[in-house]
Amino acid sequence: MKPLILLNFKTYKEVSGDKALVLAKKISQVSKPDYTVAIAPPLLLLKQIAQKVKIPVYSQHVDYKDYGANTGRILPAEVKALGCMGVIINHSEHRLPIAVIEKTVIACKKKKLKTVVCAQSLGVIKKVAQFKSDYIAYEPPALIGGAISITEAQPGIIVKAVDLVKKLSPRTKLLVGAGVKKAEDVGQALALGAKGVLIGSAAAKAKDPKKFLKELLI
Repeated sequence: MKPLILLNFKTYKEVSGDKALVLAKKISQVSKPDYTVAIAPPLLLLKQIAQKVKIPVYSQHVDYKDYGANTGRILPAEVKALGCMGVIINHSEHRLPIAVIEKTVIACKKKKLKTVVCAQSLGVIKKVAQFKSDYIAYEPPALIGGAISITEAQPGIIVKAVDLVKKLSPRTKLLVGAGVKKAEDVGQALALGAKGVLIGSAAAKAKDPKKFLKELLI
């Protein structure tokens, strides 16, 4: 399986409105056959972007509800219908109770959506690994959006996280995130046993997104 490079656009002003589609198209133009590059655009732009790029599109969030009286909910069925391949669950900016994470993973599996469950510690990894998601993304909150990459600050914990996921859910792949912004960060993450990275501001705010991605994935 190719390493997953998941670029989370979040809701930065730099990717608001039509700018999100421009960024998505630029990213999709970068050919890196050794990696799977995927994007998570702002939720209201999922359909527009999923229909116009040929790279995998993930939803930044989803609820476990199905069709019915669920005002304001984001349904897995609708996300799938929009053309999304997967979803991010329990991101540091949208934490969920453990029981809700489990229900959400189950709901997404029923709709054949890939699941990336975020975890901020080894303790949370232990809890969410039992849900057998496709990926667990380890992101220590203190390093998110910072100058120091997780691969520099916590290489030992990455190894522990990799081993923990292998032990508890062998088919689940570990991603790492927080401060990842250069090729050395990606290379070190993979060398430590991770199967990809989750990147936020570094991609969304890059002055030259194509150059950023090309240099990131040498």
